[in-house]
Amino acid sequence: MRRRSLLGGVALAATTGLAVQQANRYHIPRRSSQRSRVAILRCDRYESVQLVIDDGLRLLAPDMRGKRVLLKPNLVEYTPGAAINTHPMLIAAVIETLRRLGAASVVVAEGPGHIRDTELLLEESGLQSQLDAVGKIAFVDLNFDPVAPLPLTTGITNLKELWLPKTLLSADVVISMPKIKTHHWAGVTLSLKNLFGVVPGSVYGWPKNILHWQGIGNSIVELAAAIPIHLVIADGIDAMEGNGPLHGPTRHLGCVVFADDPVAADATCCRLMGIDPQLVPHLRTAAPLGNLNAGNIEQRGERIDSLRQAFDLMPAFLHMRG
Repeated sequence: MRRRSLLGGVALAATTGLAVQQANRYHIPRRSSQRSRVAILRCDRYESVQLVIDDGLRLLAPDMRGKRVLLKPNLVEYTPGAAINTHPMLIAAVIETLRRLGAASVVVAEGPGHIRDTELLLEESGLQSQLDAVGKIAFVDLNFDPVAPLPLTTGITNLKELWLPKTLLSADVVISMPKIKTHHWAGVTLSLKNLFGVVPGSVYGWPKNILHWQGIGNSIVELAAAIPIHLVIADGIDAMEGNGPLHGPTRHLGCVVFADDPVAADATCCRLMGIDPQLVPHLRTAAPLGNLNAGNIEQRGERIDSLRQAFDLMPAFLHMRG
């Protein structure tokens, strides 16, 4: 049996067992019930993404003055031509805009789940050259950052605490920057699933094995309840469909999604992919953390219908189309 197939079987079994065991005793805290703001902006080429980032942050108008900002992109592994990682040009554009908005500092931080040679991954992916181009931007490998304990209270996993990177815990603003992709175990991987990358591999293994053993969906919700995401900037210019997050073909979606609520962001990204977010188990469970229903989302920029596509899904997730 291939390693990935074995891990998939373990993850599925763990997810099923914990779901049955904990269905009646976990508690997801309810955050603000106010309407969430989501902006969808067209962008066909990464070369023109700077203006789109400027416009998107202008529409949401976050207060970045004097804030220590952490950008959490999706950086997993590198395959030439594959839409796996958040594009380096988009990350660089966000850095430039945050500086103009008065951020005190900006750091890019990620704990790659597959490649342990992070320096090689930064070079191959082109991210290091973009960070050098914008000047004096630190990259922190969260797999090896000093850690501190954070208590967990939901009961949705068997974990009582998480040892998390101090760079993450000390940030004033956390911006999740996922690549819009389908996922062969979770259905979709968006701003909430992107939090897997903040869990240090030096403590929890590669590819964050302890989270997989707790059930992927359960762990996504546990992380989302523990770690606030203040802003989402999702890379949907070139997305991935089918056998994501690594081996699916590229789907040109042609947009960037901005949001002040990660649940609303992920729900909107699902709708852009032709997926009913209510049918994505971890999103349905995480619903108290934000706004899942379209009626509670203030939509800015493009209409979803003008950009929606029917992404290919793995057979186990075809039901998510509704």
